[in-house]
Amino acid sequence: MFTGIVEEIGQIKAINGSQESVEMVIQAKKILEDVHLGDSIAVNGVCLTVTEFTADGFTVDVMPETVESTSLRDLQVNSAVNLERAMAAGGRFGGHIVSGHVDGVGKISRKQPRGNAIYYEIKVSEEIVQYLIYKGSVAVDGTSLTIFGLTEKSFTLSLIPHTLSETILRNKGVGDIVNVECDMLGKYINQYMQRTFENKKTMKSTITSSFLEEHGFK
Repeated sequence: MFTGIVEEIGQIKAINGSQESVEMVIQAKKILEDVHLGDSIAVNGVCLTVTEFTADGFTVDVMPETVESTSLRDLQVNSAVNLERAMAAGGRFGGHIVSGHVDGVGKISRKQPRGNAIYYEIKVSEEIVQYLIYKGSVAVDGTSLTIFGLTEKSFTLSLIPHTLSETILRNKGVGDIVNVECDMLGKYINQYMQRTFENKKTMKSTITSSFLEEHGFK
């Protein structure tokens, strides 16, 4: 589990891959302070496992389907990435519950300065929109943010200077894609309600006309 509070901006130093596997070497500093083999690190919001590490970087293996279905497919050598270690059980919880399992990608359709902030409008699929709520939480490239505008095809964020300075979102522009993970609680509630509705549709009543007659209803 993660919180969506980016700890550090890392840099891709190498990408080695084939159709069977993709390996990324990422330069970092802060998150290596207590790193161990097998640790989970969110890279642009995607939960990946540390397979090797040195004094100035770490290596992760990425499944081809993960590359293809997330914004990781746009990464190149020297690309900057948001990094966050898995949440410590006794740590301060500053964002929201983020699993590192991306629901899909969105495309930035508008980037507009407004006062000391910048508005980002992100176009997403209808499947993602169904899990979003006004003033609810969403993780964009692993960054915990609040939705302040919502339509049937997009959502809008307002990024303050601190968020812009501490994440790679400051470098994203119109046309760029971002990883989107919806609020986990919202997804659970949505699935529960859908299953409850489907069960009610398929449930057959045990009350028949003969049952009513036997109990005095004619």
